[in-house]
Amino acid sequence: MFHKAEQRADWEPPGGRAAWQDIRMDSVGDTLQRLRETFSAGRTRPAEFRATQLEGLGRFLRDNKQLLQEALARDLRKPDFEAEVSEFSMAQHEIHLALRNLRAWMKDEKVPRSLGTQLDRAFIRKEPFGLVLIIVPWNYPLNLTLVPLVGALAAGNCVVLKPSEISKNMEQVLAEVLPRYLDQSCFAMVLGGPEETGQLLEHRFDYIFFTGSPRVGRIVMTAAAKHLTPVTLELGGKNPCYVDDNCDPETVANRVAFFRYFNTGQTCVAPDYVLCSPEMQERLLPALQSTIARFFGEDPRSSPNLGRIINDKHFQRLQGLLGCGRVAIGGQSDQSDRYIAPTVLVDVQETEPVMQEEIFGPILPIVNVRSLDEAIDFINRREKPLALYAFSKSSEVVKQVLARTSSGGFCGNDGFMHVSLASLPFGGVGASGMGRYHGKFSFDTFSHHRACLLRSQGMEKVYSIRYPPYTPRNLRMLLVAMETRSCSCTLL
Repeated sequence: MFHKAEQRADWEPPGGRAAWQDIRMDSVGDTLQRLRETFSAGRTRPAEFRATQLEGLGRFLRDNKQLLQEALARDLRKPDFEAEVSEFSMAQHEIHLALRNLRAWMKDEKVPRSLGTQLDRAFIRKEPFGLVLIIVPWNYPLNLTLVPLVGALAAGNCVVLKPSEISKNMEQVLAEVLPRYLDQSCFAMVLGGPEETGQLLEHRFDYIFFTGSPRVGRIVMTAAAKHLTPVTLELGGKNPCYVDDNCDPETVANRVAFFRYFNTGQTCVAPDYVLCSPEMQERLLPALQSTIARFFGEDPRSSPNLGRIINDKHFQRLQGLLGCGRVAIGGQSDQSDRYIAPTVLVDVQETEPVMQEEIFGPILPIVNVRSLDEAIDFINRREKPLALYAFSKSSEVVKQVLARTSSGGFCGNDGFMHVSLASLPFGGVGASGMGRYHGKFSFDTFSHHRACLLRSQGMEKVYSIRYPPYTPRNLRMLLVAMETRSCSCTLL
């Protein structure tokens, strides 16, 4: 395992950098045509083929775990514990879940019928969209590659994968190793930066799945609109964390600090700021100080449990945010090591930069409010966040925050544990994104839900009540025939 920043440039992928560069220089147009031909031939549709691809993803994880861990350490200095919890375990669980349920997910879904369609077959067929594009961010570069990829392959699509060029070590491992485990007739990878991504988006895809910033999300959506391509946008935002006066400060400090500083704060669902009363702030600050020292030691820079900022550009952006409000805890930084200490800011104004953009780093502002109503008004004045958190010993307070706000996800009295459940959809609302995935939601996202009704050519005399010349009697009979027990139909 490599931990020093200066060692990042030493690694080469198997086969050398020349092999990796060949992938980057491949003709995108020819590649997309090859994938479309595969899909048109029906190769990806059988359950057996889909299962084989999913099994390949599982082998990729098992066979290359050390290599992948080393890439995560070089890019983010991600602790093995965090890598296991947030990258390997979640991806492996998604693969197992899809393999166990694949045939059930693929099965036609029967729907209620009206009196006039009782002799027909009515069902929803889950069809693959065709050629899909998955654009991956850098903060969880393995998880956010494999989890949507599981859904796309399980649904029977051909996939173009664009990994992040910012997490460059993971990009290299994915480019060199992952294709060996998948059928090359249905999978391709395109490498590069913003220019290459822009060129890629000029091509027509049948679905685009993007995870990243709202700014780039708008670019992706604009490009998709030219071809009327449906999209999932997993974006971000400023996730509020309301702390009620009746809370135990030590419990809140443990949970908020863990989720705020996990992955060095580079998590789209991390608590982005705390809303609490001045009295609660006075109790919470010493608890946070104690918790941070217990988590990372008196010198967090030397802790093996704290990662690093991804690159100099993001470090400089975060360093600028340290000037907002007043530093109550932490605040130390070292650009040569891309290190920023776990930090808490107080006396923060709503108009300051730290409250105007998603922080995406180990900085936690505390904003004072005098009441629950004021906290909810503060939240609702801003864009809808990807996640929202409320801490209180009163279930009614938590329920009020849930009922009177809107967010992609919600968790009471903890951090982003809701993301760990494949039985819950993960996605944003409004400015924090559109669409959802995880578990069966991933399969459904990458599937077209086709409405189907199959009818025989018999019974023509019965069905003739629909035809002109129209009569009041036929209308009454038709309206009765259209009635249904649990659905609303419009036409026979």
